[in-house]
Amino acid sequence: MASSTATTVLLLVLLACGGATAQVFPRPLFPRAPWNFTLPTGPGDTGGSGATTTGGGPSVPAMFVFGDSLTDNGNNNDLNSFAKANYLPYGIDFAGGPTGRFSNGYTMVDTIAELLGLPLLPSNTEASDAASGPGALQGVNYASAAAGILDNTGQNFVGRIPFNQQIKNFQTTLNQIKGKIGAGKLSSSLGRSIFYVGMGSNDYLNNYLMPNYNTRNQYNGDQYSTLLVQQYTKQLTSLYNLGARRFVIAGVGSMACIPNMRARSPTNMCSPDVDELIAPFNSKVKGMVNTLNVNLPRARFIYIDNFEMISEILRNPFNYGFSVVDRGCCGLGRNRGMITCLPLLRPCPNRSTYIFWDAFHPTDRVNVLLGKAAYSGGTDLVYPMNIQQLAAWQP
Repeated sequence: MASSTATTVLLLVLLACGGATAQVFPRPLFPRAPWNFTLPTGPGDTGGSGATTTGGGPSVPAMFVFGDSLTDNGNNNDLNSFAKANYLPYGIDFAGGPTGRFSNGYTMVDTIAELLGLPLLPSNTEASDAASGPGALQGVNYASAAAGILDNTGQNFVGRIPFNQQIKNFQTTLNQIKGKIGAGKLSSSLGRSIFYVGMGSNDYLNNYLMPNYNTRNQYNGDQYSTLLVQQYTKQLTSLYNLGARRFVIAGVGSMACIPNMRARSPTNMCSPDVDELIAPFNSKVKGMVNTLNVNLPRARFIYIDNFEMISEILRNPFNYGFSVVDRGCCGLGRNRGMITCLPLLRPCPNRSTYIFWDAFHPTDRVNVLLGKAAYSGGTDLVYPMNIQQLAAWQP
């Protein structure tokens, strides 16, 4: 636990910073017309294990997840890292309590796994420790908070597992699975499995936008997005060469109005320049998906427009049952976004009405909505097909 001095400092921060009055998001900041598809609502949208599973067993053999804190489920727990969430109130609405998920409950990929008929995936650490039992046979989550496409992204948090290392960890998993089921069966299973990759957020938040990085002096926004996508293409091609064939590539979500960005404004305003910075990256990633679909035989890449999904919820919060859009449910300071959710901090009681759980991450209600939209949404959300169609796709 923190020392008494540190505790006193935190109490002073809490008393001095307070928070702005909760308000509904002003629509003009997101001028795009609503998409044709409306996020699915219904049973389970209050969070927790809300996804409706498919009948008749899994629709794919496995799912492998690569990403950052939006999908991390405990891979940073044993690292010497400041980017951890294995303590309350994280996981307060998750059946297993705190696991390392940066959410009060489910992440987006938890919902997708259930919709595919799969169990919740083990972290890489859990799968590696499973000397007996199914282990990694139905998939593994390699995601790591603070990780990025670039190896030096997130170094302010010390320990994290960059995308390149996540791919190496996947290679280790392949060797373990090969020993259980043989090379032939492994190749067939990989070809029908889903590979979810969501990277890029930290390459902006915890690299390009950080004052202690020199990145912004080396590249303008367009040059940096090109650098990222060039590296991203190489990394995804490496996964293809290891046997991956069905790829789900998640775009970077809107970050202009996350509580941490609002907290930086004395007038509780969003930072649209941040979204203008990541827009070229998302555009180039979508172009990369088109190129890889042409150049890599018997593979299919799809793109999830997380930016537009989040923007839709922010534009029309009441349509989805949300009333608090400008602050985190758990955190300290203005908008509960100046300092993110600390151990044993008391979160808001009405979590189902909040879009944001902490300074950076959505609540599990939002994650369930995003997962359902990625699974069964139209081409204005998931391009050129959704995850359900990808699972059934025949090369």
